[in-house]
Amino acid sequence: MGRLIFFFQEALRALRRNGAPTLAAIVTTVVTVILLGVLIPIFQTTQAKSAEIRSELNFQVEVFPDATKAEIAALGTKLEAVPHVASATYITKQQALKDLESQLTDKTIVDALNSNPLPASYEIKADDAANLPGVQATVAPQAEGQPNPFSSILGDPFDRTQASAEIEEVTGALKIILSVITLLLVLASLMLVGNTIRLSIYTRRREVEVMRLVGATRWFIRWPFMIEGVVVGFAGGLVAILILWLGKITIVDPLSDSFTFLAAQDSSTLGFPALVAILFAASVLVSTVGSGLTLRRFLKV
Repeated sequence: MGRLIFFFQEALRALRRNGAPTLAAIVTTVVTVILLGVLIPIFQTTQAKSAEIRSELNFQVEVFPDATKAEIAALGTKLEAVPHVASATYITKQQALKDLESQLTDKTIVDALNSNPLPASYEIKADDAANLPGVQATVAPQAEGQPNPFSSILGDPFDRTQASAEIEEVTGALKIILSVITLLLVLASLMLVGNTIRLSIYTRRREVEVMRLVGATRWFIRWPFMIEGVVVGFAGGLVAILILWLGKITIVDPLSDSFTFLAAQDSSTLGFPALVAILFAASVLVSTVGSGLTLRRFLKV
């Protein structure tokens, strides 16, 4: 216990004596944690919104008006048995008109119609957006003017394949870009924190060499430096988390009602408390391990 108190005293003394390198290490940790604290929620929210958009992709196939209820029900069962079909929902002519009316700004357009021009249809969703073109090729493969071999009561599809492919391409590219940015930022953050700690230890290399020459063990020398890393990581993480929390309650939360993208971060898999805990633990761990690893080269006397 007495030795542990001694290590803490030595660490605090060194932090006070080397104010500039210590401050640089703390500031570096603060900046790194803030960048990660902003990027990780953006990455999560973008992933969630992409998944939401992909899950809504579908195509519709016209159902002929002379189809009987039994034929329609049998078709629904047959559609749901197609591989990669997540759901097949029958939409009546009346439902289709109501959906159209809800999407229109000028409701008088629907009121001016003498009859309902929209056909009944089946709305078909795939289990994954990437499988949507294949499902459509199975359900609606007929050439123009030819009977549908999948079902005699199915007509032409409402073609959304191009839009589906574009969304699939954009969301896929977005995942890759955000993953690369996150990886580069993490690597840059580790290198930046490591270099700052290395600079702090380099200014005290003579002190380490003298301690080795008088017979101090490697861990006797290493412990105060690792405790300094804990203090630096704790202080930097605490300041960064305070800034992130202030940004959340003053910027993100008030704007969540107006921007669905910001509101989506509240339903992400990694909530703010969990994110804070991970960032805080990471800042302390990186600073501590960085101090211990960087010190190795100066212990070789």
